[in-house]
Amino acid sequence: MKTAFSSRRMRLWLMGLLCLLGAAGNLFAAEPYQPAKRMKVIIDNDFCGDPDGLFQLVHHLLSPSLDIRGIVGSHLSPAGGFTERKNTADESCEKIREVLDLMGVADRYGVYAGSNQPMTDAETPQDSPAARFIVEEALKASPEAPLYVLCGGPLTNIASAWLMNREIGSRIILVWIGGQEYSFGAVPPPGYTPVEYNLNLSIAAARTVFNLSDLRIWQVPRDVYRQCIYSLAELEANVAPCGKVGKYLADTLTRLMSGLGKAGLPMGEVYVLGDSPLVLLTALQTGFEPDPASSSYRVLPAPLISEEGLYLYNHRGRNIRVYTRVDTRLMFADFEAKLKLLAEKEGE
Repeated sequence: MKTAFSSRRMRLWLMGLLCLLGAAGNLFAAEPYQPAKRMKVIIDNDFCGDPDGLFQLVHHLLSPSLDIRGIVGSHLSPAGGFTERKNTADESCEKIREVLDLMGVADRYGVYAGSNQPMTDAETPQDSPAARFIVEEALKASPEAPLYVLCGGPLTNIASAWLMNREIGSRIILVWIGGQEYSFGAVPPPGYTPVEYNLNLSIAAARTVFNLSDLRIWQVPRDVYRQCIYSLAELEANVAPCGKVGKYLADTLTRLMSGLGKAGLPMGEVYVLGDSPLVLLTALQTGFEPDPASSSYRVLPAPLISEEGLYLYNHRGRNIRVYTRVDTRLMFADFEAKLKLLAEKEGE
């Protein structure tokens, strides 16, 4: 009798629980879930250069959990490369506006030009609308609710902002794609340069950020951003069919790769979309105990950056995050899904 009674009570309890869950399900289904804005960010990149920045920008604009305070265009090397123009920060802003117009959101975001030139030394800022904007937004933040500054190119604008107002250091988390491998990282690629590309765009700015500032740094060095490999087959199958935005991105990348091939630099069938971790490490943080939980990093003292742009060990350096692996599956799957959903809305 006791066993039968207990079984009956259990059945009744389960039935009640299922009814409650059903009612809760109906309640939740009444209105689609909308992610809250969980962090304030400023996006800073050399958008007139490597087109990986355009992929990152589109992905960021499609990520509803971010409060994008503004978008900054930064400079390339004065020696040239991706463009013949010298005012490359201004050209980067033109690329930003092109994407915003294409996505129909030009009236939602401010666009700010950084300096067209790198810093000349580690203690002299390059004043610009972008640097002043970073200061203005950072002063609204706090160490507990920081402003995320997301850099996929040179550190000129954030370094200049800190030099212009050093109170902002503790209020910012800088996520930077750049810097060469550390001793614990992967072997540098064949034909590597001792100083990584983004760091070399403004060595003086890197010296400000690493050697002098108190900015909190999350660094994605060369061996890690090179993990973000995307194939041309994936581009053709998963990006190009996704409306006007997908076609724009696919055409931009294939045009570059075709041009490089004609110039005697065959590119194979993949491309590194190395700026996309800026989205992964911010928009795609976990719900509970928010953090980029599916990627791995080491905490180590910030190195000193030499005048030549090389790392020097600094036992007194403040702790920084140096990422060793990024979750490319989540990053690219989320990107493709958001592009597809955007294309479906365009077709309605």
